Amino acid sequence: MNTERIYTKDVSKYIDKEITVMGWVYNIRDLKKIKFIILRDCTGTVQAIALSNEIDGQLFESISRIKPESVVKIKGRVNENKQAKQGYELVIREIEVLSPCLFNKLPIDLSPATTSSLDKRLDNRFLDTRRPEINAIFRIRSQIFKATVEYLDSQGFTKIETPKLTVLGLEEPGNEKSGADLFEVDYFGKKVYLAQSPQLYKQMFVAGGFERVYDIGPVFRAEESHTTRHLTEFTGIDLEMAFIKNENDIMDIVEGLITHITMQVNKTCDRELKLLGKKISIPKKIPRIQFEDIRKLLKDMGKEIDEEDDLDPEAERMLSQYVKDKFDEEFVFALGYPFSKRPFYHMRPEDNPKSTCSFDLLYNGIEIATGSQREHRLDILAKQAKEKGLNLDNMPDYKKIFESGCPPHGGVGLGLDRLTEKLLKLNNIREAVLLPRDPERVRP
Repeated sequence: MNTERIYTKDVSKYIDKEITVMGWVYNIRDLKKIKFIILRDCTGTVQAIALSNEIDGQLFESISRIKPESVVKIKGRVNENKQAKQGYELVIREIEVLSPCLFNKLPIDLSPATTSSLDKRLDNRFLDTRRPEINAIFRIRSQIFKATVEYLDSQGFTKIETPKLTVLGLEEPGNEKSGADLFEVDYFGKKVYLAQSPQLYKQMFVAGGFERVYDIGPVFRAEESHTTRHLTEFTGIDLEMAFIKNENDIMDIVEGLITHITMQVNKTCDRELKLLGKKISIPKKIPRIQFEDIRKLLKDMGKEIDEEDDLDPEAERMLSQYVKDKFDEEFVFALGYPFSKRPFYHMRPEDNPKSTCSFDLLYNGIEIATGSQREHRLDILAKQAKEKGLNLDNMPDYKKIFESGCPPHGGVGLGLDRLTEKLLKLNNIREAVLLPRDPERVRP
């Protein structure tokens, strides 16, 4: 007998051989002289069968007392069986309960068509992820993360780690608010805050000689948003790059990243996508549409957007539908947002000071990324800060970057959670996060 553990996905390779499998009992069917166990591990399921005339009587009877979700080890022979769903089955020789499930009734329903609410499932997330289709979401998310690192490394970016504890006004340049939208932390008797953005640090180390940097990590927003698209803690993919010509250089990188991610997910996650019944479209060419043209398009569709307004959720959905119908693309770059709606450090076109050299990336009706060329000229940066009612002298750590020679640069912040949600067409961003945090949820 092969005493090494075999994963269920590989059982078919061992026809007419004896093997050992381990996992969770998904289901047991007792037909008196025959008992069936569906065993589940991280790679799939296998049907194991116990025959009363082939194993010890006490062992045979004990199978009925095993509760679903108990962890077991089964030794047996793999037999070909054309009538079995998988074309084979594992005939049990020995079975050992490694860890029994003690629940008479599980806290949540683990069937594919679960009746449990999302809140209940999140309260018992480690049980919820035993469901293959939920497990698949996070295997895909892991591949998105991996593909992101692969692509950015291939483009000459250096991974940096930025602090998540900052002082007021440092977490995002120019944020000199009261701190109402920041999480305050007692830091040895001093007030510090959980970081809203790695923006300052990205710019700092672009100017520090790395030229291209990225950070993937948690971002915190103390906003009491109760929507399907907002969280108080989310994972940001943030990158910054130097010596750019304009914002199109950044969009080229973002487009390359999105293309690489969608290709890799299709390549490496075939089983998971089939489990979820999802297909991932690979963009051919992501359209880039100026804000002024977007306003005209939306007006023709019955939606008025003021010259100095942002796109609201309805406008984002309408624009995405237009792009889907006209270009058969699920992504679209919206360019040139008004300066009134953007931070002071976004560069403005010389011929249109009301606009910015900025963009959002929309995916299936929702914004998943925001980026821009940054203003690197200190005199203009100070002037733009003043227009926003800010003073660079009150941001000495930020101002110092531009006093020491800062190259033309820009960057983007992309939400890993939203990207995963929209990639898999989930109904709520919380479905794309293992343990989401919102204004009510801080456990488990």
